[in-house]
Amino acid sequence: MKLSPEQKRLLAAIAAGQRLKDHRDIEGGKNYRLYTLDGAAQVIQPADVAALVELGLISSNKKFPSATYWLTPQGQQCVIGLT
Repeated sequence: MKLSPEQKRLLAAIAAGQRLKDHRDIEGGKNYRLYTLDGAAQVIQPADVAALVELGLISSNKKFPSATYWLTPQGQQCVIGLT
């Protein structure tokens, strides 16, 4: 499986306890933010999240207006392989 450096970093960040969330606006637009343990937020590219979801490495609780993502069992195995 070919992951970009940013996708690998995102998986490692989630594994380390950071929270990936999506936020929807009133028109249905979605943006992604990665929250560090101290609460700071970093914008994440939608294509990176979509690729990880498509590969089955992350999933979400599909809540509206803000969903939280986590590693799937396959994602956890992938992170083990990255370290």
